[in-house]
Amino acid sequence: MHTPTSRTAVAALTAAALLGAAACSTPDEDDTPGITDDTVTIGTHQPLTGPAAAGYSTISAATAAYFAYVNDNGGIHGRDIEYVVKDDAYDPAQTQTAVRELVTEDEVFAIVNGLGTPTHSAVLDYLDEQEVPDLFVSSGALTWNQPGVYPNTFAFNADYVTEGAALAQYAVDQHPGALICVLGQDDDYGEGILEGVEMVVGGNGLAEIQTYSTSNQDVTAQIGAMMEAGCEVNVLGTINGFTALAVGTAAELDWFPQWYVSSSGGDYPTLVGYLGEDVAPLVLQGMVSVNYLPFSPDDEWVELFRRINDEYNDGAPFTGNTVFGMSVGYLFAEALAAAGADPTRESLVAAVESGDLVGNGIVPLAYSEDDHAAYRSVGITVVNEGVQDYAGPVYSVGAGRVTAVEAQPVPLENDGIPQPPQGDGSDE
Repeated sequence: MHTPTSRTAVAALTAAALLGAAACSTPDEDDTPGITDDTVTIGTHQPLTGPAAAGYSTISAATAAYFAYVNDNGGIHGRDIEYVVKDDAYDPAQTQTAVRELVTEDEVFAIVNGLGTPTHSAVLDYLDEQEVPDLFVSSGALTWNQPGVYPNTFAFNADYVTEGAALAQYAVDQHPGALICVLGQDDDYGEGILEGVEMVVGGNGLAEIQTYSTSNQDVTAQIGAMMEAGCEVNVLGTINGFTALAVGTAAELDWFPQWYVSSSGGDYPTLVGYLGEDVAPLVLQGMVSVNYLPFSPDDEWVELFRRINDEYNDGAPFTGNTVFGMSVGYLFAEALAAAGADPTRESLVAAVESGDLVGNGIVPLAYSEDDHAAYRSVGITVVNEGVQDYAGPVYSVGAGRVTAVEAQPVPLENDGIPQPPQGDGSDE
């Protein structure tokens, strides 16, 4: 929170002191951007258009639907959550414009779930300088977990190194001796997946490594090189659109290897939208991915989110993006409830760092003062006859090791609406 330091304010304070006045007319130091008696205004940048739109534009709509559900049920500490979504077209230059508007014009309380590694990297320093809480970044880059450098920034996705290592470990366990290859985006995303895979198989353990750029929607050369190398398991650090391109291109070449895909590019319903209902079940049968959120069709969180989607999101298609967006919304609502009846930016950050938030994942949250990562464990999902569900172990990744652990799913309570901690002084 910024304390006014203009010449006028300083002069007023000085004059009051000299005159020995009992009180001075300074601005209200408790005035927090984005907070009124009735509302909390937050913002985000999302690819509503551009190369990533088809894969991710539905996330913010799902988050907004969850907030509408919360607002209809009394809000958090009696305040409605207002969610301002700006389109950045997955273009870092547009992200800078959008986020500056959110901070200076919309005066948001926090930025929540800004999406993309290249895009959010473009505003990271700005948000730090403005001391705006930068919560639950929608990217698995390690950049967001630097509490000593960016004390107000927190990740949401499991980091890409964790995902790559988990995928590689499952591949080694399921297909001993198979030739493993990697196709990744030419940025921190692809590099993180590659780093995780090499953690398991070693620096010389890959038969082929290929990259792609989102500006070139043709991966024929990359897929051709992997096919020529005899790859049997392909680990993909790809966004959904390029997952579909990779799998579809391979099918056109009559090549059907095993596909192991990061969570950011492995949502089966979204891939069906790209590939078509006739093609997708054939080419995606057996596709392996990772996740850390409720996913199973009969999960109680999934059932709640389906109801919210039907009522508050115009019955939009229900996908992994829907669960992701609503899970982000739930975590923010939980943090806001824990931030107190009169929240400040400082109390919001403290609530996340407290270690008391539980979220709704299948594994524990990792947040603390020294760790701004969300999830350090992921579960394995497999597509079988058109259904994507957890079907393998849960892996924890840390200190250069991959360890199988037990899932610890968070139970649904209070119809999915976080409650203020007991004894926080709330009148609710």
